[in-house]
Amino acid sequence: MQSVTPQQIRSSFVNASRSEAAKLNLPPNFGDLDWDNLDFLGWRDPKMPLRGYLVVPGPKGLTGVMLRAPEGGPRKNRSVLCELCRDVFSKEDVLLWVARRAGQSGRDGNTVGTLICADFLCCGNVRKEPPANEINPDPAAVVLRQIQGLEDRTALFLGRVQAK
Repeated sequence: MQSVTPQQIRSSFVNASRSEAAKLNLPPNFGDLDWDNLDFLGWRDPKMPLRGYLVVPGPKGLTGVMLRAPEGGPRKNRSVLCELCRDVFSKEDVLLWVARRAGQSGRDGNTVGTLICADFLCCGNVRKEPPANEINPDPAAVVLRQIQGLEDRTALFLGRVQAK
């Protein structure tokens, strides 16, 4: 992902009003982000922990989605898999993040949701090289497949948010 400005982020949201986008809090480490190792920018709002944001680059520019986490956090009695990174080794909590649909459908109260790592660490999860073995002799190829899968699944989720 190429670096972006706060204004580009705020203007990218497809399911938030202009005032909601203007009031959003950027990630605390925004100035220090490693843009080269991000496939998307995702973060929890430090002042509103149930709110999250996902900003994804695409062929038509950035697409931002405002998300909401469930109250009470993740259930501790079961493990769930993040639908974006699908990292089976991650100890990260996974939440059902819900987004209002874009346009009139969202204004009518329609939402879509998916399971995403609670702190949006998916980009780092897919870059962890697995050990070489008979099934996967080339760990670098596995990482490239994982990155592509993350990008594909993120695009599918954004498509569901933008569907009319």
